[in-house]
Amino acid sequence: MGNNRTAVVIGGASGLGAATARALAATGTRIVVADRDGAGAGAVAKEIDGIAREVEITDEAAVQRLFTEAAAAGAVHTVVNTVGTSTWGPIVDHDAAEWRRVLDINLAGAFLVLKHAARVLTDGGSITSLTSLNGRQPGEGLSAYCASKAGLSMLTQVAALELAPRGIRVNAIAPGLVITPLTAGIDGIPGIREDYLENTPLGRPGKPEEVAAAAVFLSSDEASWITGEVLDINGGAHLMRYPNLRKHLAALT
Repeated sequence: MGNNRTAVVIGGASGLGAATARALAATGTRIVVADRDGAGAGAVAKEIDGIAREVEITDEAAVQRLFTEAAAAGAVHTVVNTVGTSTWGPIVDHDAAEWRRVLDINLAGAFLVLKHAARVLTDGGSITSLTSLNGRQPGEGLSAYCASKAGLSMLTQVAALELAPRGIRVNAIAPGLVITPLTAGIDGIPGIREDYLENTPLGRPGKPEEVAAAAVFLSSDEASWITGEVLDINGGAHLMRYPNLRKHLAALT
């Protein structure tokens, strides 16, 4: 990387996004750190000598403006979208508005990023999104999250087909359990982590830096013949079963 390249990292204020922004910056790439948390984006950008932008991923005008401004400052070669949210509830009791909120952020927001990133991305560039183990492995009470991440995996493959004539590679990373602000709440439920690790052959949660390293690789010239890939990074958890969230939540009550 490096060599006057610019990367836009969306969701870069914390967690996997911040780790990715730092890892890409270490390669000499100029980073635009974008997040709905403008202050958090600013703190990470200051740390890595990058540029901070506040953006709401579900607002098409805001997403378009992000990429227009990024391109005006220099050619954009790399985009990594790490934004994600979740909720929990059995389908029969699920609030429809809450279900749509998760789909709007995780799937519709990712679509807007792909749409407007592709319009400004230099030919031969790359786009990487974060899906999830739940894109292939169902979890009780996670219908919105699972559906959105499965949809993002397929959206990644469609985009890879459509953008291939320009040499733009579109891939995704599907992490398992990585302790971040998004997963901290569920990790705090007694028994959850143990259940995860019992079903993770390598026996430990992942580190944000391990996911970030994969994002750097997929954005690099070394991955120039990889597109349409959904890369599982989960310690082998996709080979087993997903934890029984309902059982652990019921134990609390």
